[in-house]
Amino acid sequence: MKKGFYLVMIAQALSSVADNALLIAAIALIADLHGPDWMAPMMKWWFALAYVVLAAFVGAFADAFPKGKVMFMTNAVKIAGCALMFCYGSFGLATEHQLVLIFLAYALVGIGAAAYSPAKYGIVTEMLPPEMLVKGNSWIEGLTVLSIIVGTVVGGILISPTVSHTLLAHDWISTLVDNRAEAAILMIGVVYFLAAITNLLIPLTHVRYPPQKRNPVKLVREFAGYVRILWSDKLGQISLAVTTLFWGAGATLQFIVIEWGAQQLGYRLDQASILMGVAALGTIFGSILAGRVPLKKALSVLPVGVTMGFAVMLMIFVRETWAVYSVLMLIGCMSGFFVVPMNAMLQHRGHVLLSAGHSIAVQNFNEQLNILLMLGIYSLLLWLGLPINAIIVFFGLLVAGLMLVFIRWNTLNHRANPRLDDMIGQHGHGQALHH
Repeated sequence: MKKGFYLVMIAQALSSVADNALLIAAIALIADLHGPDWMAPMMKWWFALAYVVLAAFVGAFADAFPKGKVMFMTNAVKIAGCALMFCYGSFGLATEHQLVLIFLAYALVGIGAAAYSPAKYGIVTEMLPPEMLVKGNSWIEGLTVLSIIVGTVVGGILISPTVSHTLLAHDWISTLVDNRAEAAILMIGVVYFLAAITNLLIPLTHVRYPPQKRNPVKLVREFAGYVRILWSDKLGQISLAVTTLFWGAGATLQFIVIEWGAQQLGYRLDQASILMGVAALGTIFGSILAGRVPLKKALSVLPVGVTMGFAVMLMIFVRETWAVYSVLMLIGCMSGFFVVPMNAMLQHRGHVLLSAGHSIAVQNFNEQLNILLMLGIYSLLLWLGLPINAIIVFFGLLVAGLMLVFIRWNTLNHRANPRLDDMIGQHGHGQALHH
């Protein structure tokens, strides 16, 4: 692996740690302002909305500039969102307006993340050859999930009674903040700053793309064409369907675990954040194991997704700490094992058929659109007052059922074209021009 690749991983890890810690701090703010339970998943909904709305434009933006610089600029947008959330109580607003401002602040972080993602994943395809993509992705996904663990746990620690009291006891912090959430957000801003510095150290890859369109209407039409291209590709459509399901399910499971921890286990938010970290730790192990799966064998991991759906339903039977941790580790491990090869294959097909930035933008659009859908359904179920165990069973059956549909879909594709697997790993022309 090149030195630049490790800098990309460090920058991504720091930025992701801050994103996930900020989500916990935002949820704490909602709780402190006595917002309803359904508001927490809606926070993530606004974050995902930025990906969907900007999908047609961020790919072109990522391909128009050196991707290290794009990562720096978009990280700066995240810092602005963090700063806005820090100032939520500084404008003399009513409580309901403060809640709206918190939503808007995290949506701004989502805008930065939406533009950051094509650059982050696109630079991987520029730095690594196709045969290294699975290994590279196992590193990126593993480190990203590790950053989710660290971010959620750090966010929980920062808002915990002991740590927040310690932070507020420092004179220089207490002069700037009034409560636990503000103290946490201040510390998270420092992590964003470190990510920005690392972004500036990423070397140029000397990959250039044709001049990008600037007309919004043309960009939307062009993006719609890119979406059709990936969904029409017999390999791209399966990997795109699986990764879309995975990220929608993962985002929803994050909030299910928080609510499950509160209702079934009696955990506070800072304690429930540990449960999210345990599941993410399992994903790391799964991602590491997936690094051994060759790109040509990526489709062989699909049945693991079905098993993961049924494993989710084990949550309703466990109470003891060791059993809770074991189930969450199992779910995480299986999810990491089946999504990494799918993600690598999708990136490769996207790089062959389109360009790095545009293909990742298409992937993000579909994944975040599904996050909007699944989080919307979950928020509705909470609003309707369904017990969390009923929601868990519904969620597990939905994931397992959809994975069975995808397996059948893949079987039909291979019947129509028995040589489909030979296309995996082939080089394509794409749109990149190397100098």
